[in-house]
Amino acid sequence: MTTTTTSFDICEILKLLPHRYPFLLVDRVIAIDEEKMTLTAIKNVTYNEPFFPGHFPGLPTMPGVLQIEALAQASGLLAIHRSGLRAKDGLVLYFAGIDNCRFKRPVIPGDTLTFHVELEKNKRDIWKFHTRATVGDELASEADLICVLRTVSYDTEGSAA
Repeated sequence: MTTTTTSFDICEILKLLPHRYPFLLVDRVIAIDEEKMTLTAIKNVTYNEPFFPGHFPGLPTMPGVLQIEALAQASGLLAIHRSGLRAKDGLVLYFAGIDNCRFKRPVIPGDTLTFHVELEKNKRDIWKFHTRATVGDELASEADLICVLRTVSYDTEGSAA
Protein backbone atom coordinates (compact mmCIF):
# COMPACT_ATOMS: atom_id res chain seq x y z
CA MET A 1 0.00 0.00 0.00
CA THR A 2 1.33 3.45 -0.94
CA THR A 3 1.22 6.08 1.77
CA THR A 4 1.20 9.63 0.49
CA THR A 5 1.53 12.64 2.75
CA THR A 6 0.57 15.95 1.21
CA SER A 7 1.10 19.56 2.08
CA PHE A 8 3.94 19.83 4.60
CA ASP A 9 3.74 23.57 5.05
CA ILE A 10 6.58 25.86 6.06
CA CYS A 11 5.81 25.43 9.78
CA GLU A 12 6.39 21.67 9.53
CA ILE A 13 9.51 22.17 7.38
CA LEU A 14 10.95 24.45 10.10
CA LYS A 15 10.48 21.61 12.61
CA LEU A 16 12.31 19.17 10.34
CA LEU A 17 15.24 21.16 8.91
CA PRO A 18 17.81 23.25 10.79
CA HIS A 19 17.99 25.81 7.92
CA ARG A 20 16.57 29.32 8.39
CA TYR A 21 16.13 32.49 6.32
CA PRO A 22 17.80 33.41 4.07
CA PHE A 23 19.06 29.88 3.47
CA LEU A 24 15.86 27.83 3.76
CA LEU A 25 15.05 27.09 0.11
CA VAL A 26 12.00 24.79 0.27
CA ASP A 27 8.55 26.37 0.71
CA ARG A 28 6.28 23.32 0.75
CA VAL A 29 6.31 19.56 0.43
CA ILE A 30 3.43 18.55 -1.82
CA ALA A 31 3.83 14.75 -1.78
CA ILE A 32 5.77 11.92 -0.20
CA ASP A 33 5.40 8.41 -1.55
CA GLU A 34 6.80 6.09 1.11
CA GLU A 35 6.60 2.99 -1.09
CA LYS A 36 8.54 4.54 -3.98
CA MET A 37 10.69 6.56 -1.55
CA THR A 38 10.04 9.83 -3.39
CA LEU A 39 9.30 13.40 -2.38
CA THR A 40 7.96 16.35 -4.38
CA ALA A 41 8.40 19.89 -3.04
CA ILE A 42 8.30 23.46 -4.33
CA LYS A 43 10.06 26.79 -4.05
CA ASN A 44 8.41 29.95 -5.27
CA VAL A 45 11.22 32.08 -6.66
CA THR A 46 10.65 35.80 -6.05
CA TYR A 47 12.65 38.92 -6.80
CA ASN A 48 12.95 39.45 -3.04
CA GLU A 49 15.55 36.67 -2.77
CA PRO A 50 18.74 38.12 -1.23
CA PHE A 51 21.00 36.88 -4.06
CA PHE A 52 19.19 38.54 -7.00
CA PRO A 53 20.62 42.09 -6.66
CA GLY A 54 24.11 40.68 -7.29
CA HIS A 55 23.33 37.68 -9.53
CA PHE A 56 23.06 39.31 -12.00
CA PRO A 57 22.26 43.06 -11.95
CA GLY A 58 19.65 43.62 -14.65
CA LEU A 59 19.31 39.89 -15.31
CA PRO A 60 18.22 38.18 -12.05
CA THR A 61 19.12 34.49 -12.23
CA MET A 62 19.03 31.94 -9.38
CA PRO A 63 22.55 30.57 -8.85
CA GLY A 64 22.92 26.92 -9.81
CA VAL A 65 24.60 26.11 -6.51
CA LEU A 66 21.47 27.29 -4.70
CA GLN A 67 19.31 25.07 -6.90
CA ILE A 68 21.47 22.13 -5.82
CA GLU A 69 21.28 23.26 -2.18
CA ALA A 70 17.48 23.39 -2.48
CA LEU A 71 17.49 19.86 -3.91
CA ALA A 72 19.67 18.77 -0.98
CA GLN A 73 17.22 20.33 1.48
CA ALA A 74 14.34 18.50 -0.21
CA SER A 75 16.41 15.30 -0.01
CA GLY A 76 16.98 15.99 3.66
CA LEU A 77 13.23 16.28 4.19
CA LEU A 78 12.75 12.82 2.66
CA ALA A 79 15.54 11.35 4.80
CA ILE A 80 14.19 12.99 7.95
CA HIS A 81 10.67 11.82 7.18
CA ARG A 82 11.84 8.23 6.60
CA SER A 83 14.08 8.14 9.67
CA GLY A 84 11.69 9.91 12.06
CA LEU A 85 14.45 12.31 13.13
CA ARG A 86 13.96 16.04 13.70
CA ALA A 87 16.33 19.03 13.58
CA LYS A 88 16.25 19.23 17.38
CA ASP A 89 17.67 15.69 17.60
CA GLY A 90 21.14 17.08 16.87
CA LEU A 91 21.62 15.40 13.49
CA VAL A 92 22.45 17.14 10.23
CA LEU A 93 22.56 15.67 6.73
CA TYR A 94 25.76 16.95 5.08
CA PHE A 95 26.87 16.74 1.45
CA ALA A 96 29.36 13.94 0.82
CA GLY A 97 29.26 14.09 -2.99
CA ILE A 98 27.51 15.49 -6.03
CA ASP A 99 27.54 13.48 -9.25
CA ASN A 100 26.02 13.97 -12.71
CA CYS A 101 25.11 17.59 -12.00
CA ARG A 102 23.62 19.48 -14.95
CA PHE A 103 21.92 22.84 -15.43
CA LYS A 104 19.46 23.03 -18.31
CA ARG A 105 17.64 26.37 -18.03
CA PRO A 106 17.92 29.62 -16.08
CA VAL A 107 15.65 30.04 -13.07
CA ILE A 108 14.30 33.57 -12.73
CA PRO A 109 11.89 35.50 -10.47
CA GLY A 110 8.32 34.32 -10.99
CA ASP A 111 9.32 30.69 -11.57
CA THR A 112 8.06 27.92 -9.35
CA LEU A 113 10.75 25.29 -8.91
CA THR A 114 9.41 21.79 -8.35
CA PHE A 115 11.86 19.42 -6.69
CA HIS A 116 11.65 15.70 -7.46
CA VAL A 117 13.68 13.55 -5.06
CA GLU A 118 14.11 9.78 -5.16
CA LEU A 119 15.97 7.87 -2.47
CA GLU A 120 18.17 5.40 -4.33
CA LYS A 121 20.06 3.91 -1.40
CA ASN A 122 20.45 4.23 2.35
CA LYS A 123 23.06 2.30 4.26
CA ARG A 124 23.75 3.26 7.87
CA ASP A 125 24.43 7.01 7.79
CA ILE A 126 24.96 7.32 4.00
CA TRP A 127 22.06 8.43 1.80
CA LYS A 128 22.06 8.58 -2.02
CA PHE A 129 19.39 10.50 -3.94
CA HIS A 130 18.55 11.16 -7.58
CA THR A 131 17.16 14.71 -7.80
CA ARG A 132 15.64 16.98 -10.43
CA ALA A 133 14.35 20.55 -10.35
CA THR A 134 11.79 21.57 -12.95
CA VAL A 135 9.96 24.73 -13.94
CA GLY A 136 6.68 23.56 -15.41
CA ASP A 137 7.63 20.70 -17.72
CA GLU A 138 11.18 21.99 -18.30
CA LEU A 139 14.20 20.50 -16.53
CA ALA A 140 16.14 23.27 -14.76
CA SER A 141 18.77 21.18 -12.98
CA GLU A 142 19.51 17.65 -11.86
CA ALA A 143 22.09 15.84 -9.74
CA ASP A 144 22.80 12.65 -7.86
CA LEU A 145 23.46 13.64 -4.27
CA ILE A 146 25.32 11.65 -1.65
CA CYS A 147 24.78 12.77 1.92
CA VAL A 148 25.98 11.67 5.33
CA LEU A 149 24.09 11.97 8.61
CA ARG A 150 26.23 13.44 11.38
CA THR A 151 25.62 14.30 15.02
CA VAL A 152 26.13 17.95 15.95
CA SER A 153 25.70 19.76 19.23
CA TYR A 154 24.08 23.17 19.52
CA ASP A 155 24.70 25.85 22.09
CA THR A 156 21.79 27.47 23.95
CA GLU A 157 21.22 29.96 21.10
CA GLY A 158 20.89 27.24 18.46
CA SER A 159 24.35 27.61 16.93
CA ALA A 160 26.45 24.52 16.24
CA ALA A 161 29.09 24.17 18.92
